[in-house]
Amino acid sequence: MSAHVARGVLYVHSSPSALCPHIEWAAGRALGRAVNFTWETQPVLKGSQRTEFFWDGPPGTGARLASALRGWEHLRYEVTEDAGHGTDGGRWMHTPDLGIFFAQVDTAGNMVVPEDRIRYAMEIAGANALELHRELRLALGQAWDDELEPFRHAHDDTSVIWLHNVG
Repeated sequence: MSAHVARGVLYVHSSPSALCPHIEWAAGRALGRAVNFTWETQPVLKGSQRTEFFWDGPPGTGARLASALRGWEHLRYEVTEDAGHGTDGGRWMHTPDLGIFFAQVDTAGNMVVPEDRIRYAMEIAGANALELHRELRLALGQAWDDELEPFRHAHDDTSVIWLHNVG
């Protein structure tokens, strides 16, 4: 019988250059093996670097990676762990201002908001639809998504040349 293997991705959206080797060391320690990342300049934040690293390991590795990097000043990252046979997936997002956010992820990659969290949002909001909206955005980690979004797409090439044949 083979052991279950979890897979996921570590996205470091922005890190001060001096911190990059320490991130590799911390990630390697969480993975149980040495790792070397390919770092690129992060154009959104001068003097910072970005990388993505596909990993595999035992279930729970995503949590170990997120914990190893948690709380480092000026560090923005995401860790995903795909759902597997009999195991939930997860998504961790971290920003310097907001700290860390965690959500369970289903096999299609959707965030799962537990029933108790939805009931809490409804209880807090009462009949106030705007407050319910605020609570659900919080449950989905919208503030983290909003802060990370410019860093996620900073490498996208926006200079597209459209060529088409007329006639």
